[in-house]
Amino acid sequence: MAIILIYKDMTQPSFEVMNHFTHEWRLIANLLGLLVGFEILTDHFRTSKVAERIPAFLPDDWKGGFVLLFIIWIMSTFLDNIAAAMIGASIATVVYRGHVTVGYLAAIVAASNAGGAGSVIGDTTTTMMWIDGVSLFDVMSAFLPAFVALVVFGIPLSIQQDKHHRITKDALIGAPIDYGSLVVVFLLLIGAVTANIYFDFPALGVWVVIIATMWYRKPNWHHAGKASVGAIFLLSLVLAASMMPVESLPAASPGVTFGLGFVSSVFDNIPLTKLALDQGGYDWGWLAYAVGFGGSMMWFGSSAGVAVSNDHPRIRNTKVFLRESWIIPIAYAIGFLSLYLIGWDPHLPHR
Repeated sequence: MAIILIYKDMTQPSFEVMNHFTHEWRLIANLLGLLVGFEILTDHFRTSKVAERIPAFLPDDWKGGFVLLFIIWIMSTFLDNIAAAMIGASIATVVYRGHVTVGYLAAIVAASNAGGAGSVIGDTTTTMMWIDGVSLFDVMSAFLPAFVALVVFGIPLSIQQDKHHRITKDALIGAPIDYGSLVVVFLLLIGAVTANIYFDFPALGVWVVIIATMWYRKPNWHHAGKASVGAIFLLSLVLAASMMPVESLPAASPGVTFGLGFVSSVFDNIPLTKLALDQGGYDWGWLAYAVGFGGSMMWFGSSAGVAVSNDHPRIRNTKVFLRESWIIPIAYAIGFLSLYLIGWDPHLPHR
């Protein structure tokens, strides 16, 4: 981001840094608030001890790992994918006694991104489409490729995780469930969804609940500080992407949409989505799947991946990430092919 700022300052004297950042403040504040707020939410979830009871409801072999990925996929359809990924990673840490492979962590991120791809409240990009006038029914067609992709990457990576460390056969019955912490978790999720629907600002709802429940369950501010490091990294990526000299995209087509999925894994998907909305001519279900799930191919390609890396820094080793999660790009391509069963139906008058 610093290099781009220096370059723009030297070559474009008319570029005003503060004006640009002022224009992007809402997005920056929302991402920062969600990444740090959901870290506090995850800590409340850990404190509740619910994750220690989940092994009793999961199959004992690789199928338990896949069922957990499916649960994350479902959660992400009505929660923000950041929350679904962080809760899923927290559960996986317990049921695998801390022996979670980088590949399975990548699968957790991919499952959360896939589930949110077909829901207008499940991902920032689909929420942007909804606000811009795209019908929620036009976005829902992304659920088909998202589920196909889940099966393609979920089964192999669950088997890989099972070979590394089998899921615990019995629940860890220790301290009783802290229902107070669990209540705070549900209130935080309700606050996020409500603020997302009515204000397009889910972070607002999260922090209102955090402040309102401090007297009841005090947040662990240490985790908030840890999450801020990953948040600053992601915000730097977003701001750098927003300043790139990309004024338009190629004409909308299935091939271009497919390519945008790979681009979104290294170039933030939020400005890509904005350019696509301004341009028009896309099938929004196809685009939602491409930019929503495409970021799963790289650990920093989505906010969910960056959030999970705060608690599991091993995922930041890009070489290991690619070696253990190579099936995810293949799953993306196979999921994309399933969209041809629905057909390409561009929606020009979306506003």
